[in-house]
Amino acid sequence: MGVRGVRLTGGRLDEVAAVEGGLDAVRGTDPLVLSLTVVSLAAVVVGGWWLVRWLRRPPGARLRNLLAKQEAVTVLMHPNPDPDAMACAMGVAEIARAAGTDATLQYPGEIRHQENRAFRTVLGLEFEHVESASDLASDAVVLVDHNTARGFTGAQMIEPLVVVDHHPGNGSGTAFTDVRTDYGAASTIVAEYLEEIGATVDPADDSTSLAISPELATGLIYGILSDTNHLTKGCSTAEFDACRYLFPGIDEDLLDRIANPQVSDDVLRTKARAITEKRVEGPFAVCDVGDINNVDAIPQAADELMQLEGVTAVVVYGKYDGTLHLSGRSRDDRVHMGETLRHAVSDIPMANAGGHARMGGGQLSVEHMNGIGPSDGISVSEFEDRVFSALAGER
Repeated sequence: MGVRGVRLTGGRLDEVAAVEGGLDAVRGTDPLVLSLTVVSLAAVVVGGWWLVRWLRRPPGARLRNLLAKQEAVTVLMHPNPDPDAMACAMGVAEIARAAGTDATLQYPGEIRHQENRAFRTVLGLEFEHVESASDLASDAVVLVDHNTARGFTGAQMIEPLVVVDHHPGNGSGTAFTDVRTDYGAASTIVAEYLEEIGATVDPADDSTSLAISPELATGLIYGILSDTNHLTKGCSTAEFDACRYLFPGIDEDLLDRIANPQVSDDVLRTKARAITEKRVEGPFAVCDVGDINNVDAIPQAADELMQLEGVTAVVVYGKYDGTLHLSGRSRDDRVHMGETLRHAVSDIPMANAGGHARMGGGQLSVEHMNGIGPSDGISVSEFEDRVFSALAGER
């Protein structure tokens, strides 16, 4: 059978001409340039494939791989670390050590609150104190339960390698950032990391190389309970999932000893003063507890006032070492406590405040409150009026 002729239209002729022109261009290209172009395209394709593969890995696996590339890391907690911060530090350090990386747990400030002291003592934790950036154990810094280093000289110069947090803020890590503001506790995030890399909480399960100790399981679950008021405030589904995962590995005796520490006389006196000398206007309560010896007594007094019937938001403040410390609590949907405190101190020099919807805190320089610097100063009663106005949404 003969071959039928093929008739090309004008458009087809143009296409064929374009293809032939392209082939001529390729034939005329320097072989070296052509080879480099092919290699470059291949590199882009392979690089894109590895990037997609990296991003599809769960955060826990990415963190472990990143830590494995470091000789040593500093796991840094925020000033005056609470159980959530300490538990996070424990968990991240365990992931680092499982990856073959030395981890040092450090913190600025003090550990004063009886619950925090009990947590550290009962779980036998070894932390190092830092007063300046030169005290940090390594250049690779992992921030847990906060996203901007603070509380020590040179903190503003720290560029963390990793940030793991659940608080609002603009801080980030140079290589890894995981900030989940919808979570009730940072310990929840770390528990997810451990589950993602296959860590087991069953002492009898030797199927993985990373087993969560009873101390770590107890610490993480208490970190969650502490930051969510025993799973009643600010929780997400993730908190309950993390507790389900951790529960088989906890030590009930350790948990009881942390949860029920002895209370100092200073704390009881501060709570009593908050109860007896509170100022109540409508559903809001504010109290000045005066000079205090233990700053951690203030949030505990705020928790105590929240038990009062008919009160939906409280702010307690007291003076320690030239600084006025604030702590607020809210179960009122109209009151975002972090924003409330921020508005209350917004025009006072050397003051800062913030936090979550349900709880917040802040500090003011007593000298600046009294009028030093650019402001005229305000009295205690004027300050309380500001706080009530902020609670009512009028500031």
